[in-house]
Amino acid sequence: MIDNSMSDGVNEFEYPVLVGDIGGTNARFALLLTKDSEPVSFETVQTASFANIDIAIRDAILPVASVKPRTAILAIAGPISGDEIELTNCPWVVRPHVMMDMLGLTDIIVLNDFEAQALAVASLGKEHLTQIGGGAAIDGAPRVVLGPGTGLGVAGLIKIADRWYPIPGEGGHMDVGPRSERDYEIFPHIETIGGRVSGEQILCGRGLVNVYRAVCAVENVATTVTEPAQVTAAAFAGNDRQATEAVNFFANILGRYAGDLALVFMARGGVYLSGGIAQKIVSLLQTGDMRAQFDNKGPHNEFMAQTPVFVVTHPLAAVAGLGAYAKAPAHFGINLHGKRWAR
Repeated sequence: MIDNSMSDGVNEFEYPVLVGDIGGTNARFALLLTKDSEPVSFETVQTASFANIDIAIRDAILPVASVKPRTAILAIAGPISGDEIELTNCPWVVRPHVMMDMLGLTDIIVLNDFEAQALAVASLGKEHLTQIGGGAAIDGAPRVVLGPGTGLGVAGLIKIADRWYPIPGEGGHMDVGPRSERDYEIFPHIETIGGRVSGEQILCGRGLVNVYRAVCAVENVATTVTEPAQVTAAAFAGNDRQATEAVNFFANILGRYAGDLALVFMARGGVYLSGGIAQKIVSLLQTGDMRAQFDNKGPHNEFMAQTPVFVVTHPLAAVAGLGAYAKAPAHFGINLHGKRWAR
């Protein structure tokens, strides 16, 4: 049954603790042997290679773990509701009671994946951040995290009385629209969901391919690549004009979207771009128009120019965030009501 008595996030966890970042494509795990130890990471698990998370942990993680975990703290790409938790872009369903029985766990916490990304932003050092443009972060001010990946995740992060409170949401599904003349040519060709273009229809791997196809449709040329990595590779190789425009379009929309979220949260603590796509195009984000698009929010241009933007470069940021939470839960304000199962 769900243990609602432990809902303020300050309780200690029984070690060893397995932490896991479960996305639509990849699942990344690490094991903390004690409260004072550094996480021991495992090889990335492809979600398509296993029928469910229980089998993935049993067959890919436990055989190479030095000890058997007692607690699991998992971040999943999807809303947390009930005893059967579906991922948004993956057929896996997390069933904590089943996991306990199969894996011998006594305590399971399931968070939204961007709660974990927000935990990372609250705990990572400057060596894991690359700044885009100017501005300086104000200590303790609100922050925003967004990450184009298999989908588009968004979370806020606020600090109250020395505790960081992640605010997960579904900000990736807000509408996005055209601004320039070229935008108005491209947008009619972008695939819609429910008759509208949300951020996730552009700002994720699938979205990048959507944009590339739209550019090709405008240019009346055949598409030559089909995967997000192929689009970025062709763009950086400089041998595909449509791919280059698609990646630049992607970066510009990312700047606008990030700027909108900065205004929502008044994020003088910074806007943090997480995930593999941002890491792969960091050079373009530094040299292209992304930052100008971010700043162009009149009448608030001055505020925007003072708001820093960072790319999170830690390869396992969400896992690191979960590890920081496992070690010091009292530093974070996470309501575990409906998110914790314990025996």
